[in-house]
Amino acid sequence: MSFQSVWLPAAFAIVVTAAVHAEEKATVSTQDLRAKTDYCKTCHGVAGQGFRGSFPMPRLAGQQPEYLENQLQAFVERRRTNPVMFNVAHVLSPAMLKALAEEFRDLNPKPLGGAPKDHLAEGKTIYLEGAGANIPPCASCHGPDAKGTDAFPRLAGQLHDYIIRKLTNWDKERGQDKANPDTSAIMQPIAHDLSEAQIKAVAAYLSYLE
Repeated sequence: MSFQSVWLPAAFAIVVTAAVHAEEKATVSTQDLRAKTDYCKTCHGVAGQGFRGSFPMPRLAGQQPEYLENQLQAFVERRRTNPVMFNVAHVLSPAMLKALAEEFRDLNPKPLGGAPKDHLAEGKTIYLEGAGANIPPCASCHGPDAKGTDAFPRLAGQLHDYIIRKLTNWDKERGQDKANPDTSAIMQPIAHDLSEAQIKAVAAYLSYLE
């Protein structure tokens, strides 16, 4: 075997490895990040607080970066269904995806509110204590203040109508790649066992938390 036949593959491997590391360390310019966050805010509100239009657009402000990155990647990989977000997430570089997640984490506008207040006490009980053997306390994963941690999302201040839509349509939107589940899979049986009234109550309670 010649020196050249050994050296060329090794050199190629070094170049590829260097390119991968360069991509991992790539930074996003302030200008590019501002342009992208402004684009996101056309749907998600001027401070990422969510927006009610034809459909409720979720609050991104204060969201856990790891969760937000995971969900954007889920759109890219078609594990989570949303025709608009398929296209939005697909063009995000790993560096931009991370930068956006960190940018929205630091926003903290007041919740939009607007949910009926008739069953807030019931919603609080479900969130903090659960509702029977099959519905554990939401706080056990999302925290007593509903601000989430790591891969578990912040729910505090989320639009109540958005939460209702997500929980009642869980099987149609989440976990679409059964061979590649993520942390969201833990919610499938819980969402299935919650009644419509329970979903509305806990969604209303969460929507007013800051």
